[in-house]
Amino acid sequence: MSTTTKPRSSRPKKPEGQWMIDGTEPLNDDERIKQEDGGLAARQRIIDIYSKEGFSSIPAEDLAPRFKWLGLYTQRKQNLGGDLTSKLDNSELQDEYFMMRIRFDGGRVSPEQLRVVGEISRDFARSTADFTDRQNVQLHWIRIEDVPEIWDRLEAVGLSTLMGCGDVPRVILGSPVAGVAADEIIDGTPAIEEIVNDYLMRDEFQNLPRKFKSAISGNARQDITHEIQDIAFVGMNHPEYGPGFDCFVGGGLSTNPMLSQSLGAFVPLERVPEVWAGVAGIFRDYGYRRLRNRARLKFLVAEWGIKKFREVLERDYLESPLQDGVPLVEAPRSRDHLGVHEQKDGKFYVGVKPTVGHATGEQLIAIADVAERFGISRIRTTPFKELLFLDVEQGDIEALSAALDETGLYSNPSEFRRGIISCTGLEFCKLAHVTTKARAIQLVDRLEDALGDLDVPLTISLNGCPNSCARTQVADIGLKGQIVTDSEGNRVEGFQVHLGGALGLNPDWGRKVRGHKVIADETADYVIRVVTKYKEQRHEGEQFREWVLRADDEDLK
Repeated sequence: MSTTTKPRSSRPKKPEGQWMIDGTEPLNDDERIKQEDGGLAARQRIIDIYSKEGFSSIPAEDLAPRFKWLGLYTQRKQNLGGDLTSKLDNSELQDEYFMMRIRFDGGRVSPEQLRVVGEISRDFARSTADFTDRQNVQLHWIRIEDVPEIWDRLEAVGLSTLMGCGDVPRVILGSPVAGVAADEIIDGTPAIEEIVNDYLMRDEFQNLPRKFKSAISGNARQDITHEIQDIAFVGMNHPEYGPGFDCFVGGGLSTNPMLSQSLGAFVPLERVPEVWAGVAGIFRDYGYRRLRNRARLKFLVAEWGIKKFREVLERDYLESPLQDGVPLVEAPRSRDHLGVHEQKDGKFYVGVKPTVGHATGEQLIAIADVAERFGISRIRTTPFKELLFLDVEQGDIEALSAALDETGLYSNPSEFRRGIISCTGLEFCKLAHVTTKARAIQLVDRLEDALGDLDVPLTISLNGCPNSCARTQVADIGLKGQIVTDSEGNRVEGFQVHLGGALGLNPDWGRKVRGHKVIADETADYVIRVVTKYKEQRHEGEQFREWVLRADDEDLK
């Protein structure tokens, strides 16, 4: 007797909200709100209504998400513990104050602009200022009543908060030494300027599925973390076509980290804006909009594959196909620009470090004063939260470094101070579970006291939640914040540990130590213990991440 098995009935696939496939009917409230009234439309309402009538006059749908298009997020109420992050909704977590994000596309800022940001910080933001790994500056404690004047002051010196957040192209990362570095392959500045001036504010880029992170660098150090951007252009010398760019798409971290992939194409400088707009257009038209946690370009690239992605790009979004490229050779050197470096014109640039990117308004003003005293007109921020001072005369290097040290910067930081990074954390962020920034500052001090310095680079990342704004998965020591249970059964702040992550040569997400979490108050003791084990056990020339891969679990706890 024979039997037959009926095939399982497969449910029809739910629409992903891809405009070119499923149509533009909104599949969630965020998409509905964006279609009903664009985010930038709320700007005039702030000027005319909310700044005059106060926080209580702001409708919920302007407060979130539309204010994000204006570079504004409500910040977290003070004294709400991290255990409440997953229990309260946004309206319960938010305060009546804002975080404001100021764009520095390409990391470019003048002393005059930095002074204005410092004055705004001093006058309206309780003297808070944080340099971010997106080359921006963020302020806190902003009142809605003060926003129009802040905008006026920023716009008077050519700065803006528009599209600092939201489902739009965010600030464009650029090499902080574009146009001056002796090891530069090609200067990407003209492409950044064209995108910002001619493309960014077009209506077609005002409603993307989610944020769109871009980076352009022609520096040989590959200094823009291209592996984790939605789109990145990396300088290369093509054997036939000369200097130009390789283009990478589909990178990102958060809870589903993915490395970007090369299109396998050569992009000349003059075509970078066109290719940028084409990739953003694909994201707009085919990106997944139904579920917010899948609404990033990396998921589309992963599903399509890079071959199909390039085919659609060239067929439907570019004026003509691109020439084939050659594989990019990853730069083996450090990507940061700390220290003193000669420029191609014989002058020098000097890179210094603010600890975890934190500054005060008065400090920004003092830094601007120092720059102007030495005749410096160009300052740069970096994806590693450094500050660079360009066009320094050789005879001024020592005096400039000393003057910057006096402002609270570090011209010769230890490897611990050089390599540490943190997100905003529990102090201001509604997604965070733990305090990060203050803890990172304390951690550096403890490490220097206990261990002095290291003779190899070491990156340490403290992140307040799983979203990896501080790049937890690609740090030597990555600390992902979460609520943990201590030995007495109490629920307290703590970290999941990732070890041995890296970008550049042999990129890796890092190794989780099975079942190992660290109570936040014991973080410094843990890091000291692990670094000491590395120093005791390392082979000659062995980097921290290489030791991690071969170390016993017990030595990593």
